[in-house]
Amino acid sequence: MNAPATVPVTLSHAQIRSILLAVTLAMLIGALDQTTVATALPTIGRELGDVVLLPWVVTIYMITGTAVTPLYGKAADIHGRRVMMLVAIAISAIGSVGAALAPSMPALIAARAFQGLGGGGLISLAQTILADLVPPRERGRYQAYFSSVFAIASVVGPIVGGFVAQHLSWPLVFWINVPLGVAALVMCNIRLKAMPRHERPHKLDFVGAALIMASTIAFLLVLSWGGARYPWASAPIVGLFVMAIILGTLFALRLRTAPEPLVPLEILSNPIVIYAMAATSFSMGIFFGLVVFIPIYFELVIGLSASGAGLALIPLMAGTVTGAVFAGRVMMRVARYKRPTLACVALAAACTALLAAFPRDLPLWFIEALLLLISFGIGSTLPITLVSVQNVVPTHQLGTATATTNFFRQLSGAFAVALFGAIILGGAGGGLSRQAIREGVASSVDMAPAFAYTFGVAAFALVAAFVTILFMEERPLRSSHAPPR
Repeated sequence: MNAPATVPVTLSHAQIRSILLAVTLAMLIGALDQTTVATALPTIGRELGDVVLLPWVVTIYMITGTAVTPLYGKAADIHGRRVMMLVAIAISAIGSVGAALAPSMPALIAARAFQGLGGGGLISLAQTILADLVPPRERGRYQAYFSSVFAIASVVGPIVGGFVAQHLSWPLVFWINVPLGVAALVMCNIRLKAMPRHERPHKLDFVGAALIMASTIAFLLVLSWGGARYPWASAPIVGLFVMAIILGTLFALRLRTAPEPLVPLEILSNPIVIYAMAATSFSMGIFFGLVVFIPIYFELVIGLSASGAGLALIPLMAGTVTGAVFAGRVMMRVARYKRPTLACVALAAACTALLAAFPRDLPLWFIEALLLLISFGIGSTLPITLVSVQNVVPTHQLGTATATTNFFRQLSGAFAVALFGAIILGGAGGGLSRQAIREGVASSVDMAPAFAYTFGVAAFALVAAFVTILFMEERPLRSSHAPPR
């Protein structure tokens, strides 16, 4: 079928800013869905009387959200960004209501699964909308909008979640999202009408969608259950892993045989896309893993309190935001835009290696400085990888390419969390049990070797990110939305 002609739309900076303000509100909902719940989990477990299933409140959201991310990208290329953003916000808000009203832990987990079906599209759709509005060379100018959302959610979310659960009522953690969702629906419905439209009348590959969702769910269950609920070599884990491989292979075959595959082969066969996705997977996977386990490092190795560990995490969060803004600004002004990011990632790898070499012997202020530099380097990879992908795909495939990039980024985060957990709770950590850590009987001497291995793995992954960015072609950024050649 022939694509409908796209009518050029020129928007002023004020119009673009008003659209992005609506989109960032939607992004904030997706970010808060993950950050506010974590600190409320102990209270939720006590009041619902079920601690065994408690981790699934977080895990199920991650599983469904990751699994549907590619679907939103393809659907946005078919039906338009505005329609799919409204769908994602509505699903997320309905899921929040279900979670707030949940009378039991299984009901809460089911509501969180539904909530994840909406949250999985919010961030990738927002990044696609920015790509529609602003040509690649100018995108760094608006990077601060999205970076600030993650900064607010990462710092404020856990504080709000803990305070509400402790002093008010845990369902308020989910009710907060309802007025935010209504506001985001109204704002996006009105302001996204002014956007240029690039959708084409293609069909969604439902077989391919089912295969990638099933494969992703099986793989994430392996990462969630392995070493925790079941031994890594147990029949359920091995069976799920084999199932994930088989379903993933069938999906790869489907990409080659489907008339209109879920992810077009011309996207996945582009070397720039491959290197960029690999780089962001290595760097952001490590970031997600550090965010989860650095507070444990501060408590068990450095000796901080739980609240002190939370405050000590701020440099890790702040550095990522400032690194992303820095790299985005550099891309606007410098032709050889890879060089600053390569320098930042190399510095991050060196700082991580230093933590691996001296996990117990560095003063707190120096550790905080290292974490700031590590996260700054990781943050600098965000704009260069995403914009490089968006710079080489046609406008009608922006949604698919952006969502696919986010999909691998989230999947690598789940893998890094599982890997770090396996190192710290077993293996290199000397087989320390979760119970020993929870009861505080694990000493800093016991835990230091585990975190030395963990930081060593992180340094190796950052070196891999450096190498993949180094080999990624530095194609000039387009100054318009003209199709790439």
